[in-house]
Amino acid sequence: MELIFELGQEGRGLDLLPECDVCEVTLDAPKRAGKMHLPHVSETELSRHYTRLAKRTHGVNDGFYPLGSCTMKYNPKVNEEMAALPGFTSVHPLAPVESVQGCLEVLYTLQEDLKEIAGMDHFTLQPAAGAHGEFTGLLLIKAYHKANGDEKRTKIIVPDSAHGTNPASAAMAGFEIVNIPSGEDGCVDVEALKAAVGEDTAGLMLTNPNTVGIFDKNILEITEIIHKAGGLCYYDGANLNAIMGQCRPGDMGFDVVHLNLHKTFSTPHGGGGPGSGPVGCKDILAPFLPGSYAVKTADGYEYEGCEESIGSMRSFAGNFLVIVKALTYVTTLGAEGIKEASQNAVLNANYMRVKLADVYDMAYDVTCMHEFVMTLEKKKKEINITAMDIAKAMLDYGIHPPTMYFPLIVHEALMVEPTETETKEEMDHVIEVLREIMAKAKEDPEYIQHSPHHTVIGRPDEVKAARTPVVTYEF
Repeated sequence: MELIFELGQEGRGLDLLPECDVCEVTLDAPKRAGKMHLPHVSETELSRHYTRLAKRTHGVNDGFYPLGSCTMKYNPKVNEEMAALPGFTSVHPLAPVESVQGCLEVLYTLQEDLKEIAGMDHFTLQPAAGAHGEFTGLLLIKAYHKANGDEKRTKIIVPDSAHGTNPASAAMAGFEIVNIPSGEDGCVDVEALKAAVGEDTAGLMLTNPNTVGIFDKNILEITEIIHKAGGLCYYDGANLNAIMGQCRPGDMGFDVVHLNLHKTFSTPHGGGGPGSGPVGCKDILAPFLPGSYAVKTADGYEYEGCEESIGSMRSFAGNFLVIVKALTYVTTLGAEGIKEASQNAVLNANYMRVKLADVYDMAYDVTCMHEFVMTLEKKKKEINITAMDIAKAMLDYGIHPPTMYFPLIVHEALMVEPTETETKEEMDHVIEVLREIMAKAKEDPEYIQHSPHHTVIGRPDEVKAARTPVVTYEF
């Protein structure tokens, strides 16, 4: 497919710009040395080019999108309609509070809803993404220990199955990372945890259910171990889709949590954003919350801040329109709907796991939560078929592959999260496709090894693409 710079002819173009309604300003410096390299295309060429590109993309509106630990579920269009209301899109963040009471009510209402869902006492909506929320939570933990004169606590404990952002966020916050292994059941090795804690333990980062999709049965003991050692417990909310409305991180013993509005609460996820990673905490961490947050008073809504705040994590109130979408989602579902969504997410994952267990090896063949992990380790030895081969073969059927080679503790991993928004018919179709792919792999391994065969681009040289990428167009 040609790039847009390769289309059109010199002098061809179109004019879609409205009449300028502000004062025109000419900049004296700096000046461009040469002409801008802009494509010379007609409106027809422009429209067709981007339509062709759109037809090549794949999203939740096109088909099954089972990225594990990502909750890539369908986003109700009513969310978009609410976020497009002029009263939300035209508001200025520096407008006087008396003129934006509706927006402040949105912020306050979502804070209160998230407090109930997560079992926390306070919430900040400032963080712009999940990892940003992690960083915020870790700074709260750091500020807490510093305020207590306990600055010797420099270590954060992270399981070997954790999301990669966990150790990265802890390192950014200035902590030393202590990695602990998982047991054969895929959960935290409690004895290894006991051996790791000490007077230098600042806290533990954990998600539950964990990255292999299993709810850790020892969670209360785990958080108690950390608390007895004087540390705090951080909950990575990436997998909250499995338990929202069922149980709460705060009741498990967690002191601080981030939630992904762009996962659990249905805002479109991927493509670089926008996201939102609100952070909730117990009362002991409230004095250090970042920026300002909405409070309800006798006269309406206002902003309030904390004297010992860690400072603003980003501008103003966070990604406001993402917050509007999340509130729409929560309000539309209500308490019973949220509970049903998590129940269906777990049901769907277990349905697919059981239907595939006789053909694909399960890394942990037990009742899972929202996702399950298959391993192609044996198949690689037996017929030289890898997780990558299965994933590439799925493309020929118009199905987006699941997460590959993660978590790292499972070799040749394929992690599947169907989410609650997939129908039984769609899952049955995907199950049949996966069974068919494995049957072909046993009959003709080479065919699967060279998949995909019917996509616009076949299997590229991934080593070359990684080492010598072509990222600019040479004019």
